[in-house]
Amino acid sequence: MTVTQPAPRRILLLSPAFHGYWKSIEDALVRLGHEVRSVRYDAYDTVPDKLRLKATVELPDRLRLPGDRRTPERHRKTDRVIAALREFRPDRVLVVKGDLLDDRFWEALGEIPRILWLYDDLHRHDYSREFLRAVGPVVSYSPSETKELASDGVAAAFLPDAFDPHRVAAPVQRTGEIAFVGSGYENRYRILTDLHEAGLPVHAWGRDFSRHPVDRLRTFSWSRPPIAASRDVPLDRAYEIVGEAAAAVNIHGLQTGHAMRTFEIPGMGGVQLVDREDVEMFYEVGTEVAVWRSTEELIALARRAVEDPAWGNGLRAAGQRRTLAEHTFDHRMRTLEDLWLD
Repeated sequence: MTVTQPAPRRILLLSPAFHGYWKSIEDALVRLGHEVRSVRYDAYDTVPDKLRLKATVELPDRLRLPGDRRTPERHRKTDRVIAALREFRPDRVLVVKGDLLDDRFWEALGEIPRILWLYDDLHRHDYSREFLRAVGPVVSYSPSETKELASDGVAAAFLPDAFDPHRVAAPVQRTGEIAFVGSGYENRYRILTDLHEAGLPVHAWGRDFSRHPVDRLRTFSWSRPPIAASRDVPLDRAYEIVGEAAAAVNIHGLQTGHAMRTFEIPGMGGVQLVDREDVEMFYEVGTEVAVWRSTEELIALARRAVEDPAWGNGLRAAGQRRTLAEHTFDHRMRTLEDLWLD
């Protein structure tokens, strides 16, 4: 039986700048033999650009001042993307989220085959079902929302998040901390505070936890939970932190799919304490990852990770093996290639 291999393509990758995940996607596509150009359509790389966004969009929105500021920003982003489309002349386009681009972009695509990758919940996007039915293949990180889209006539496929083993080497030193890296929400503040009050060495990284004046200004918030906290870190450092820790806590909340951290913690040889029983679709619970269903369970697991390194080491080794065998960006990009087969 002959297996059809996708021909090398000229792929335009359009992605949010979000923590540099676009680079992992780009590199995986290049390793598969494709020529790739990436455009981070929402990038604000310079200090003047960041200040302009704060002053002209985010602060007025926060103060609920009158006027439409989002439409001009969408127009600016779309102009940038259309220029790249015309210059690069791709034969395939991969759009990650893309909901900050206006209708002119989708019109400019014409008949170029495209895939729309929704790696966030549907309610966080502005797309109508009519649009999703017409746009082409749509991939989602959520199995339940993939089924929902398919039942509505959308050409939908399930594509979980992933780990990039090429970013940094797994650490060999341990900090002994219970680590959390990410955004701050009320449930996360409460859970991490409970761990702290139970006497566990909790440390959180992210602007919502940091007490730095700049981060308090950026988040328009002064209040912080009473735990050890540090500022935002680049993705490479976040990878290292979750691998170095005695254990890393993964708190999803109301998300319908599994976040990147689900694969990054075991991928880095970390001990993952995750709040989702459906992680069993990716990992063997109790052998490769540990699941908690209540704060009390999480406290017990975190204490065991601190006090019983041998138990944690077993999870580290098994979880990492599974991740490298099944859950890297290379695996995910091969799935996308199948959707592009002629």
